[in-house]
Amino acid sequence: MKRCASLTRNTKETQIEATLLLDGTGKSNISTGVGFFDHMLTLFAFHSGMDLTMQAHGDLDVCDHHLVEDAGIVLGELLKTALGDKRGIARYGNARVPMDETLCSVDLDFSGRSYLVCHCDLKRDQIGSFSCEMLPEFLRAFSDHANLTLHVNVLYGENDHHKVEAVFKAFGRAVKEGIRIVNDELPSTKGVLE
Repeated sequence: MKRCASLTRNTKETQIEATLLLDGTGKSNISTGVGFFDHMLTLFAFHSGMDLTMQAHGDLDVCDHHLVEDAGIVLGELLKTALGDKRGIARYGNARVPMDETLCSVDLDFSGRSYLVCHCDLKRDQIGSFSCEMLPEFLRAFSDHANLTLHVNVLYGENDHHKVEAVFKAFGRAVKEGIRIVNDELPSTKGVLE
């Protein structure tokens, strides 16, 4: 059975259509109107091994906040839906990714409890048209809607582009590890992961 999900989210601020296939090959087709964000989501899909399509439109004349946050909501919902009851998954994932002078680690747990810890100090206000303050907002929206415990730590680095890129690559690799099928058991002594 394919682990996949599709979702359309329409609000007065954003319109997003997306599909996620967990057991893919890392292919993506992404258009949000925020070029750097498209690049980051493409990296996330590639390094997670998931196939992702997303067409998003939003009130970018205001700023990128609503679109980036809502994309996180949609991706979190897609991942939660595609995982189903989480039977057989590894549950935990972690990855450490260098990007030139930057080193990032991501650790996560598909626990059913959403929580975000994000340590990533950025100096710039924007990278392209992507607002740097939106990195934790995206990750929080994602973790809240995927019911995911997520710890993101940029250990060191100088270049903000490299820091954010390392985050998305490490996040993708940690997700890939956490969602892999390892047996047919539910990975919890409670008997449920909600």
